[in-house]
Amino acid sequence: MNDSHPVSIIELKEFSKVAENYKYTANSVKEKYDWLNEVLTKFRYRKLGRKEKAVLKDYLLSMTGYSNSHLKSLICKKINRGKLCQKMLKRHKFKTVYTPEDIALLVKTDNAHDRLSGPATKQILVRAWEVFKDKAFERLSKISIAHLYNLRGKRQYESHSKTVGHTQAVNTNIGIRRKPRSEGKPGYLRVDSVHQGDLGETKGVYHINFVDEVTQWQIVGCAERISESFLIPIMEGCLEQFPFVIREFHSDNGSEFINQIVAKLLNSLLIEQSKSRSRRTNDNALVEGKNGAVVRKWMGHNYIPGKFAEAINAFYKKFLNVYLNFHRPCGFSTDTISGKGKIKKKYDTYMTPYEKFKSLENPGQYLKPEQTIESLDGIAQRQTDTECAEEVQTEKARLFKSFR
Repeated sequence: MNDSHPVSIIELKEFSKVAENYKYTANSVKEKYDWLNEVLTKFRYRKLGRKEKAVLKDYLLSMTGYSNSHLKSLICKKINRGKLCQKMLKRHKFKTVYTPEDIALLVKTDNAHDRLSGPATKQILVRAWEVFKDKAFERLSKISIAHLYNLRGKRQYESHSKTVGHTQAVNTNIGIRRKPRSEGKPGYLRVDSVHQGDLGETKGVYHINFVDEVTQWQIVGCAERISESFLIPIMEGCLEQFPFVIREFHSDNGSEFINQIVAKLLNSLLIEQSKSRSRRTNDNALVEGKNGAVVRKWMGHNYIPGKFAEAINAFYKKFLNVYLNFHRPCGFSTDTISGKGKIKKKYDTYMTPYEKFKSLENPGQYLKPEQTIESLDGIAQRQTDTECAEEVQTEKARLFKSFR
């Protein structure tokens, strides 16, 4: 940059008017800084008045192309330090110790040993140098375990080494992944299985728990195994015990319910199938609560051999399911919305599932063709709640005695 002609502020002001739209360029930042040093020294910037400083500053702005704040910062540095110097940025870099040949040796070692853990691989590298005197491993024998993992992250390593493929999620088109939408109508079931434990390699029985979302009508069945040959007949028998039409079958993602055979059964009965969503634990919370409050409470946690599944299933169908739906009260919540938009549940209503069903508007419209309200009333009024409970306790004791 060369502007040797203006020698005073007045001349500089006139020069700026003439060269208003003219831009000067420098070959480097150092050249600009040298020129700024020269001009600020030439015009004695510190001794200029306010107006003269403004004229010089406008001139410098037009010549350098710097912003006002940047130029102001450079002038301050010139005043404080006496000279502008370009700051040379030097980033700290660690010295490269391990070469591409070392990474290739690490790849060869990991491929041969199927990529052992860091400490085990480190020991192999040490032995290659100290025990087998292989000079190629001299540097690698001194590598830290942490840096060994750094080398495993290099592109050269990843492109040549054996990689372990991650387990891929199994996607299946069976069932819709969503929460059931009952809209206050019965027939939307939540389903889960409860295992009665193992004894060594011998499997215990499996309880299959069905709970209606709206009325909490509950049917429990028992299967010797959860394979299709044992499970499907139990499911058919349990679904038949519901007095109303079943519209939806909702379960978790367990393979005992999410399979082609169960899907075929539900399709034949015109029942829609849905399954729980990921990270939504409340999707099947109702039946999970019934697992503990009913199944575990009545059957306990001790091992029961699978050969007793038929006797348990008969006990459920004849005694326990009748008690649960006609004589055992359940809590029903009243939902209110707070000022912050949160739903608050208050369990202030207790009635049996059958009473809840009868409280629905025109409950007869939901019944199966062979069922009537009168026939269900006959079952509910045949015994008192306590008489039915005592009968169930007696049959339960007889059942458990047969286990021994």
